Amino acid sequence: MKLITHNMLACKIKGVKDGFPFKIEAEDVQLKEADYNPEFLERMMQKLEWKALVEAAQALGHGTNLPLDITGKETELCENEDFLKEMHHVLLEIEIMEGNLICPETGRKFPIAKGIPNMLLKEDEV
Repeated sequence: MKLITHNMLACKIKGVKDGFPFKIEAEDVQLKEADYNPEFLERMMQKLEWKALVEAAQALGHGTNLPLDITGKETELCENEDFLKEMHHVLLEIEIMEGNLICPETGRKFPIAKGIPNMLLKEDEV
């Protein structure tokens, strides 16, 4: 599971109000090269929960050069090649192969196996 996916997932258990962002419990993290596309990164910047992305990357030992807040700096950052390359690395090249996503409210663990998060809910969670 790439961090771009992590940034879009929220816990949907019945009654959960604060199900984002999932905490990551990683057992196997791999780096996989991906094609660099600055235009894609510029478009994605507006759609991301930025602080959650940076905190997830830092928890995995990456993204230490990324600012926690980019509010009002988006245009300037889109012109910064080093920033865009670091953003690309964090979003698209870090892949959690095995581990768990943990709901921040309930502590419920959702397993990640072979890079795929299993978000299926139990009958009593729907």
